[in-house]
Amino acid sequence: MRYISHGPKEIDGMLKSLGLTDIKSLYEEIPDTVKLAGEMDIPQPQSEVELRRELQNISKKNKASDYVNFIGGGAYDHYVPAVVNAVVSRSEFYTSYTPYQAERSQGTLAAIFEYQSMISNLTGMDVVNASIYDGASSLGEAILMACNIKKKNKVVLSGAIHPEYITTAQTYSFGADIDAVVTPYTPGFETDWENINNLTDDNTAALVVSMPNFFGVLEDIKQAQKFAREKDIMLIVSANPISLALLKPPSEYGADIVVGEGQPLGNPLNFGGPYLGFMGTKSKYVRRMPGRIVGETVDADGKRAFVLTLQAREQHIRREKATSNICSNQALNALAATVYLSYLGKKGLKDVAYHSHAKARYFIEEAEKNGIKVINSKVFNELVIEVNDLDSKYQKALDSNILPGLKLEKFYPQEKNKLLVAFTEKRTKQEIQELIRILGVS
Repeated sequence: MRYISHGPKEIDGMLKSLGLTDIKSLYEEIPDTVKLAGEMDIPQPQSEVELRRELQNISKKNKASDYVNFIGGGAYDHYVPAVVNAVVSRSEFYTSYTPYQAERSQGTLAAIFEYQSMISNLTGMDVVNASIYDGASSLGEAILMACNIKKKNKVVLSGAIHPEYITTAQTYSFGADIDAVVTPYTPGFETDWENINNLTDDNTAALVVSMPNFFGVLEDIKQAQKFAREKDIMLIVSANPISLALLKPPSEYGADIVVGEGQPLGNPLNFGGPYLGFMGTKSKYVRRMPGRIVGETVDADGKRAFVLTLQAREQHIRREKATSNICSNQALNALAATVYLSYLGKKGLKDVAYHSHAKARYFIEEAEKNGIKVINSKVFNELVIEVNDLDSKYQKALDSNILPGLKLEKFYPQEKNKLLVAFTEKRTKQEIQELIRILGVS
């Protein structure tokens, strides 16, 4: 579609159809006190050379790639193979937009279909959508979906879920008149199951847990399964996709909806985004699931083809009765995840998960020898440690070009001197030893 700006003739015609004489008449209802007085202070246009120079100067301020990164908390510094960028940057794919016309978008639709199939294999869920904006919004959508299915307006969330996921879920819930109750976490940074039992009642639609949780701990997921069955509520699980290469898929412990952040699958950190959220569910709930779904069919000649299917659920058809307000997806990010998973294969992904876990185990063993307290060692690739005089040691790490982790005090003021440290396959033994040297007992 070409963009041709409106000329004076078109503008006059539109104004006459509205019974107006000039453009300013469109804004008469806006108070003068909030209107811009005078011209905007906008710099003059720049040449390509000038613009490139300015952008390069801005980019030089970004030193993050010069640091050894132990920060996790939902986004992880995994290695992204060169083939991922080579494929996603091809002009045939280079758009973040969802394809609408099947006859023009078979390549993109086929890639999304493969993405859905791969996430289905990882999670064990019957159906997966074409992706959602990020892990937090996928959880918000899952809560709306569960309440819609159960015809109830309360959900109970583990306090060990990512705190930003919780606030996002509460925002989604507020607009839908859903009571999103959050339980506290235990001193060992696990879900407080007794508290969950007390908060679950006849109006509860779902229980929400994370596996592993925000603090890296592998939860007693059988407890979640037990509660969901006994209370006849849905179980929503937020999962780390890399961990699923080693852990049981959520389908095996009774998850009804599985969501999560897909960034670890071939997407760089990107200063916090764009990312992609994944969502999978049981086949019986497919018509209640939000987002686009790519299906396989045959064309008029009997050849294999792909289309956006079950669109009667969506906003452009059902409007206010749609399953969700989302009417797009994160196509480019989902493509990156597809290329990453295709390139690594089952064994390669398991290797990434194994080495990430092994680095965490090595840190635990060495940290305890150096006076660093590990709060809970039942983890996948991330853990909470307690460090004396954390602020000064944190700065010392930064001075050594090391990002030592995420201070829990940022989200939990009571958790002073607690650090959330993450490990991926990229971290070396030498880097871990240097981190321990800095954080250990002086």
